[in-house]
Formats: sequence, C-alpha cells, structure tokens
Amino acid sequence: MSAVLTAEPAEPAEAVALAGLRSTRLRRRARTTLVTVALLLVAAALAITALMLGDYPLSALEVVRALLGLDDGPAEIVVFEFRLPRVVLGVLVGIAFGLAGALFQSVLRNPLASPDVIGVSQGASAGAVGALLLGGLTGFWVSVAAFAGGAAVGLLLYAVAWRGGMTGYRFVLSGIGVAYVCTSVVGYLLTRSEVQEAQAALLWMTGSVAQADWPLVTTLAVLLAVLVPPVLLVARGLDLLLLGDEQAAGLGLRPEVTRGLVIALGVALACAATAAAGPVAFVALIAAPVARRLLGDGSLALLQSALVGVVLVTGADLVAQHVLPSLLPVEFSVPVGVVTGAIGGPYLIWLMVAGRTRTS
Repeated sequence: MSAVLTAEPAEPAEAVALAGLRSTRLRRRARTTLVTVALLLVAAALAITALMLGDYPLSALEVVRALLGLDDGPAEIVVFEFRLPRVVLGVLVGIAFGLAGALFQSVLRNPLASPDVIGVSQGASAGAVGALLLGGLTGFWVSVAAFAGGAAVGLLLYAVAWRGGMTGYRFVLSGIGVAYVCTSVVGYLLTRSEVQEAQAALLWMTGSVAQADWPLVTTLAVLLAVLVPPVLLVARGLDLLLLGDEQAAGLGLRPEVTRGLVIALGVALACAATAAAGPVAFVALIAAPVARRLLGDGSLALLQSALVGVVLVTGADLVAQHVLPSLLPVEFSVPVGVVTGAIGGPYLIWLMVAGRTRTS
C-alpha cells in the first residue's frame, strides 16, 4: 500500500515534464517559423526595391507585373535585362556565403571560422589576380582561376591542420597564416602591374555584383544546385558532430569523414560565390551568428544563415548603388564589398570585445 502511495505523485510530475517539453518545442518551432518568414519578407522587399530604383524608376506594381509577364513594355526590358541579373546574383552570392560561414563555424566551433578569416577568400583573390595580371585572362576564366585558388587553399589548410585529427583552433590559425601569404602574393602582383590592370584587379577584389549577367547567374545557380543538396544531407551528421566526436562515433557517425566533407562543401560554396562576385567581405562571418541570435538557440540555422546572407548582400548593394552616391561626392555606385566591409569591421571588433568580456 505504501509503495502504491509513493508511486502516484510520479505520474503528474512526468506529465508536467512532458508538457513543458512539448511547450518548449512548440515555442522554438513558432520562433523559427516567424524568423524564417520575416527574413524572406525582408529579402523580398529589398529585391523589389532594388528593381524599382534606377535611372528609369518603376513602381512596385510595375515591377510585379513585369516579373509575372503581364507587362511587355519598357518595364519588362528594364527589369529583366538590366536589374534582375544583379539582384539574382546578389541573392545567390548571399546564399552561398551564408551557408559557407554556417558550415565553417559549426564544424570548427569557432565564430571566426569564415572564408574571410581562414584564407579561402584570399586564395581565390590570389588566383583571380594572377589570372588577370599574369595570364591576361578575363570573364569566365578569371572565375575559374578564383575557384581553383580558393580550393587549393582549402586543401592546403586541411593538410596543414591535420595531426591525427583536426581541431578548429589549428585550422583557423593555419588559415590566418595562409591568408597573409596570399595577401602578400596579391600585393606583389599589384605592384608589378600596370595602373589600368591593377585598377581592374582591385575592383574585383573589393567584391561587386555590378558585372552580373544571365550567363554568370546561370553558372552560379548550377553550382549551388549541385552543392546545396549535399549540405542538406550532411546537416544531420553535423548536428551529431556538435555533441562531440565520442558521442557522434557512438551513434554510428565517422567524425573525421563528416568533418572533411563539411569543410569541403564550405570551401566549394565560398569559392563559387567569390568566383562570381569577388570576396564580398564579412558576409560569411556575420550571417550565421546573426541567424542564431535571432532564433535564440544553438541550432545549425542553415536556412536562416542563407537568408541573412541574402539580406546582407542585397541590402548592402542597395545602399552601395543608390544611397551612398546620393550622400557622397561620387558619380557612380560603389562596390557592395565596401558596404559589407563597413558593417563587418565593427562587428568583428564587437565580437572580440564580447569574447574577452565573457572570459574575464
């Protein structure tokens, strides 16, 4: 009788715990849905605004009608031939950099692990500048050289950081060293080149989507169509990897194989974006932390990181193309990398200060 009496209170307690767990899951799902929808709406609003503004201004209704094929007049030509390629390229670049940053920072467990910091962007820049200044190449072949340079740096980093396994701090430190080497190579090439050639190289190194056309957009879209599905496939393995190598191995995961695959996908995404638009600064570094702060949890937030990347690139290009020329004494729009760099620099300083405050 006493055993029965002592067992009865356990059932309500267990029910309360299960109810609390369900409530927490529902709140997380609701917040995730709200954040995702809000980011989609912001990205759509920025894209529509970018399609509206220019030497031939359009209303939002005219833009929507042109996109739906309901207007075959000047609005359709302006939207599809002149403005939409730039907007779509910005969207694709934002997705690629946002996903790359999220993958690097998750697998290496370091908020500084992004293509900007660990040398992948610098390697792509060295490849592109070498193609421009040494090979006299242009267009598609510059993008190929940029992709090859970034991929070579990724392979080098994995080889250098490997010591019977790989840790995030070793990879990041190796990447910082390689980044300095690549920057030195670029600097040397620029000092040995003609002024006009150096100017073209510097414009590419700043990061810009002004060169957008449909062939370039199509190429990047095909690359993302190839790279994004494997990212979705490794997401579950990356979730397990965040528990620690021992726990992940106990659940049937091969940690080093998964880690190598995630890094390879991150390098490929960063190289694809850099090859298309140049090393647009700090987007990969900022996107994932912002997305996770919006969600309020420690999830991978791959979709949200991609959407934050889209918002950053499209919003920064809108500012660079229309806001800064109206505020500053310049005749033409500035590259999008100038604006993202102005945003990312203070963020990096804040990240350092906040990290020091937490550890003190």
